[in-house]
Amino acid sequence: MEENRVKYAVERFKEELSVLNKTIWEAAEIKYEEYRSEAAVIEVLRKHGFRLEEQVADIPTAFRAVYGSGRPVIGLLAEYDALDGLSQQADCLEKKPRPETRYGHGCGHNLLGTAVVAAALDLKDYLEKHPGRGTVIVYGCPAEEGGSGKTIMAGAGVFDEIDAAITWHPCTINASMGCSMLANCQAYFRFHGKSSHAGNSPEKGRSALDAVELMDVGVNFLREHMEMTDRIHYAVLNTGGTSPNVVQSEAEVLYLVRSRTNAGVKELYERVCDVAKGAALMTDTTVEIEFDKACSNVIPNLPLGKLAYETMVKLGPPEYTEEEKDYVKKYHDLVGQEVVWNDDGAVPHYDMELRKKLVKEHPMADFILPYKMVSMPGTGSSDMGDVSQIAPLIQIETACFTQGAQPHSWLWVTQGISSFAEKGMMFAGQIMSDMTKRLLEDPELLEEAKADFKKRTGGKPYICPIPAGEGPLARRKCRMEAEKARQGAEIGAVEKDDAEAGHTGEKAGENNG
Repeated sequence: MEENRVKYAVERFKEELSVLNKTIWEAAEIKYEEYRSEAAVIEVLRKHGFRLEEQVADIPTAFRAVYGSGRPVIGLLAEYDALDGLSQQADCLEKKPRPETRYGHGCGHNLLGTAVVAAALDLKDYLEKHPGRGTVIVYGCPAEEGGSGKTIMAGAGVFDEIDAAITWHPCTINASMGCSMLANCQAYFRFHGKSSHAGNSPEKGRSALDAVELMDVGVNFLREHMEMTDRIHYAVLNTGGTSPNVVQSEAEVLYLVRSRTNAGVKELYERVCDVAKGAALMTDTTVEIEFDKACSNVIPNLPLGKLAYETMVKLGPPEYTEEEKDYVKKYHDLVGQEVVWNDDGAVPHYDMELRKKLVKEHPMADFILPYKMVSMPGTGSSDMGDVSQIAPLIQIETACFTQGAQPHSWLWVTQGISSFAEKGMMFAGQIMSDMTKRLLEDPELLEEAKADFKKRTGGKPYICPIPAGEGPLARRKCRMEAEKARQGAEIGAVEKDDAEAGHTGEKAGENNG
């Protein structure tokens, strides 16, 4: 095997970072349960002299780690949550779950959190040499996947202190983000009907499952009459049982609604709710609607996007060994060359011919996609959108997974601790560190980013799309409190029974006496 040449300054922390990446990958913890992952990240930052504040915004697995002093204040956004249903062993060419867990890092947040730490450690050494130049804050952001952790943190004012935010995402290409992403909201629709014998007395039943199916049909007809970038997704959570001979009295479906802006999401969500009410009316059932979570659309930033691209070009992509090239080729062969060549890298960059040409010429994805700000949004969503509504924000992508591999799949999980993935991770860490140094050193550049931010937001204040006291974390707390109360009631009942039994026994002893 060839010796790996040190290309980026952050590689001086390589051993420590590789251990951290593997620790988070192996822990594979889902939203608001990232206790081991968060602890591993905090341990490294504390060891290197960062000042830690834990349980930020009353979230058990959120933190902020601070180094430096004064302004500007640059925020680095770290994530470390995994996905349900994506358990997978490392470096496999077939789907092969880990027997000890259902969860897996299908979006590469193990790499994401580790690269942010890489940038932070490099910046700590920089700030030691340049005291008073500014402050760097690492934000530990849990539950990006389905929990809107940053949205809750934003609503609590956590990000009000920053002048700009930098983050990244593992991907299949190297690029600076030049587009928006969609806002979204999610809600549960629970239908209540009346059970009955489906053969003997169907007329006496009212099917909640029929209501769910009619809602799904109604929403499918709605799709023709919404913006082309809008998205509606659903998952049926409860079909009311497994017996077809019973009219289902309960059924539940979860809907996720996306649109370009928070206002657009609100309007589309209300239309979906009307469809649900119509389905209940048609089936003579009732519907209970429970808001789950939301996140805001991402506001892009042109000066920061250009800075990211310039920094990536200056550093240059990673260099790979023959062993790593063989590793990548195996996965290319697995998915097929056409899939590889048509990889869009999850970045809306609509010069498809140029992208395809670059992918064909660079099977290792060792190129930087030319930067271009586009009006068409990416049709995914991220809770970093809420941070982008508070301060200028940029996200970069680096190649950590083989081209043709899809996010939220076992292929991303299996490659997550490979040397190929970690080289992309180191590249990302160095880009974020060097960008931050530029912002600390160049007040005019930061002011340009702020002016672009003000222009795009119209100077409007941020409004959190999750109302206070609502959302997945609030419901989780309510469930825990209810369970605690239930257990307390059971213990109290047992103690009362024991006391009464003892009192009866004493009386019986007196009578016997």
